[in-house]
Amino acid sequence: MSDWAGILWLGVLLLGNAFFVAAEFAIMSARRSQIEPLADTGSKRAQTTLRAMENVSLMLACAQLGITVCSLLILLVAEPAIHHLLAVPIETVGLPAEAADVAAFAVALMLVTFLHVTFGEMVPKNISVSVADKAALFLAPPLLFVSRLVHPVISVLNWSANHILKLMRIEPKDEVTSSFTLEEVQSIVQESTRHGLVDDDAGLITGALEFSEHTAEDIMVPIGNLVMLGASTTPVEFEKAVSRTGFSRFPMLDDEDMLYGYLHVKDVLSIPESAYELPIAESRVRSLANLALGDEIEKAMSVMQRTGSHLARVIGPDGTTRGVLFLEDVIEQLVGEIRDATQATGIRRLGQPNGN
Repeated sequence: MSDWAGILWLGVLLLGNAFFVAAEFAIMSARRSQIEPLADTGSKRAQTTLRAMENVSLMLACAQLGITVCSLLILLVAEPAIHHLLAVPIETVGLPAEAADVAAFAVALMLVTFLHVTFGEMVPKNISVSVADKAALFLAPPLLFVSRLVHPVISVLNWSANHILKLMRIEPKDEVTSSFTLEEVQSIVQESTRHGLVDDDAGLITGALEFSEHTAEDIMVPIGNLVMLGASTTPVEFEKAVSRTGFSRFPMLDDEDMLYGYLHVKDVLSIPESAYELPIAESRVRSLANLALGDEIEKAMSVMQRTGSHLARVIGPDGTTRGVLFLEDVIEQLVGEIRDATQATGIRRLGQPNGN
């Protein structure tokens, strides 16, 4: 092979090395949340990219194989060509042949290393990390094609690497995800707050992150702490209870002191004055949703929204009522404490919602 052919091959191999490096970092850095919508619209390129991201272990094996082969060929083909091209000019400056040969080798090695690291590694890596989603869409399909051509080789490499990881008690990953753990997102929120995120926004985000950590048992008002009214309660007595407590919803007990529903102040306001001394009709009592102690509050909110109930009976394993969950308490876990004009400043309510 002529020296100039070696130089030409250097350019080709640098491009090949850059391709494998860029593809590797693109697949690892791309976000599924950005690729999946494109795949859902029918984009073949996006669908192919997702397949590559779902087989990341094989894709990395293919990329590493390509990088290794290109790097070895650069040293094998390009370095001798540059070495030979430099040796003759160096000899003309008066150095002995052996010294010129050593100097040419050193210069050729440094030049090839510079080109390889700069244009074959760092530049493509930084481009892929900067525009990971676009780079993945562009580079993943050809990488997947190459992986099919060398599938037997990379399968052996992947199998070997996975077994070594398992011996080290490390579970191999076969799929790229773009999700974060709860702790990671909380850390991001805290860091963002230090850099100017509005406190209200930070509180809302933190509340959303912690939303799924609570169950109905955590947020319910225990049965012994509730202000409840009996079945014989009259509108006059109801109004007195509202004035005394500031609450707008009251759990209701039947004649056997069993919790069977709740009354909202709006249910009483429409009662004619002529009936104010009579017990409130059972037809005005709203039904309660039913929840188990261990139900997560996402489920609690879903059940209460579906039934249209602002209160839910929380039932223990033995079938007894352990407490009542108020929709307002569930919402407060997300957005923080809710206050209105009837709620005394500085007093944390026991569970009876205020509001209209």
